[in-house]
Order: sequence, then C-alpha cells, then structure tokens
Amino acid sequence: MIKSFILSGALFLCAAFSIQAQRMDKKLQNELQSMVSGYHGDIGIYVKNLRTGKTAVINADTIFPTASIVKVPILLGVADRMNKGELAYDSLLTYKDSLLYEGSDILGSFKSGEKIALKKILMLMLTTSDNTASLWLQSLAGTGTRINTILDSLGFKDTRVNSRTPGREANRGQYGWGQTTPREMGMLFEKIYRYEVFSKTSSERMLRLLGRNFWDEQEAISVFPPTIEVFSKNGCVNASRSEAMIVNVPGNPFVFCIFTKNNKDTSWNRENEAWTMARKIATYLWEYYNK
Repeated sequence: MIKSFILSGALFLCAAFSIQAQRMDKKLQNELQSMVSGYHGDIGIYVKNLRTGKTAVINADTIFPTASIVKVPILLGVADRMNKGELAYDSLLTYKDSLLYEGSDILGSFKSGEKIALKKILMLMLTTSDNTASLWLQSLAGTGTRINTILDSLGFKDTRVNSRTPGREANRGQYGWGQTTPREMGMLFEKIYRYEVFSKTSSERMLRLLGRNFWDEQEAISVFPPTIEVFSKNGCVNASRSEAMIVNVPGNPFVFCIFTKNNKDTSWNRENEAWTMARKIATYLWEYYNK
C-alpha cells in the first residue's frame, strides 16, 4: 500500500515536471541565457507567451528589490477598496503638507489644502512614479500590512510592501520599499490582464493606468512601437534597475519581467548596463514574438 502510494506520488511528480518542461520555450531559454552571460550583477527574468503558455526564465524565483514597481501592489490595494465601495475613483481628496515625500514629485508642489481627485493621484503614481502619491495611496489602501494580506490571498508569498509596514523593517533594510520575484510580478500582471483579480471594469481601469508610463526613453519599453499597447511599471535605484510589463502584441501578447540587483554599473545614463541589457532582450522578444 505504502509502495503504491509512493509510486503514485513519484508518477505525479514526474508528470508535473514533464508538463513544466513542455511549457518551457527551450530556444528562447537558451538565447536568454546566452544574452545575460557576463552581466555584472544579479539578474532575473520571467517571460511568458500568453497565447501558448510557454515560458523562459532565469532566476525567476529569486527575490529582488521592487523599487517603484511596488506601486503595482499599492494599486491593487486601492483597487480592492474601490471594488468594495470604500473608495470612489472620482472622489476629491485634500492634500496636506504632511504627506510630502521630499523629491521632485508633481504632487509635492501642491499647496496644503488643495483638492485632487483620487484618479489623478493614481495617475501620478503610475505614470510619473510620484512617490508622494505612492505613500498617500498606500495609506488609503489601508497600510502595507493590508496590501500584503491581499497579495498573500492571491498566492504571492514573496511579493511584499516593506515601506511604512510594521514588522518589515529588516526586509526594507535589505530590499527597500518592496520586494518580489520576476515570476510573481509577471503572474500578478497576468492576473490583472485576464481580469482574474477584480471585475472586468476594475481590471480595465487598472490596465489603462498601467498603459500610461512616462518613463519610456532608456527602459525596455522604449523599443516597442508606440502603436502597440504596453502595460508596464519600472523601478530604479542606484544598483537595481527593473521592469515588469505585458506587451499586447495582437494575437501573441507576452509578459516580460526583468529584475536586477547588486549592479556594478550605477550610472544614470542611457548606456547603463542594466538598461542596455533590458533593451537588448526586449528587442529580441519583439522580433521573436512578432514574426
């Protein structure tokens, strides 16, 4: 009986690994491995063809800093409250100087007491990556703890908000404002794209917000034609440059997540090694999926 159970379990595992292997795009996998060889830092990649389900991955389950990509989980938290009727997309909110996060953010130029619509705060967070907007929205979402509970309920065990979240101080010290893996962030984008988290109306609103990225000059998104929809968010700090996106190629959409950390090149020009690598891979993927 025990032998039979063990045998059945072994056969199940073999079948599971066989299915996983069948879904791996070996040609693309080999090409990506070759492309990242010699990279001066840690790199993780998750690519998935949403038509065929085939993937190519490199360190896809390694935890990386999100930097500003943490704003996608924050969007999730706000959308959850809107979906429950606890926040209204068109509601007017009052800006206060106490909300300011020092930097060059647009929202930070507001005067205390000025009104702004929630939908505009969301736009600023995702389009221009406004940090003041991000922290305000994190609070409106019900804190990082609540957002992390939502992520956990969706099956994401490594994607977390660390900033201003009790109990996450050590994680923030290691990863910054947030953390994720290339695979989990890619899966989150796919869930939003397939309307698997909220209603069709809420999901489409999220996609529209993610489709208005201002930062499109040195990043991977810059290689795709402006006529192609790209739902994306990027995150950058000195030693980490990352991007997560769905490129909505007609009939052949794909997920592309590239995360880096411990980068030797910390420059902020277009020739930065991480940005150059991201554009190189994005160019290859565009040609690969758009034959």
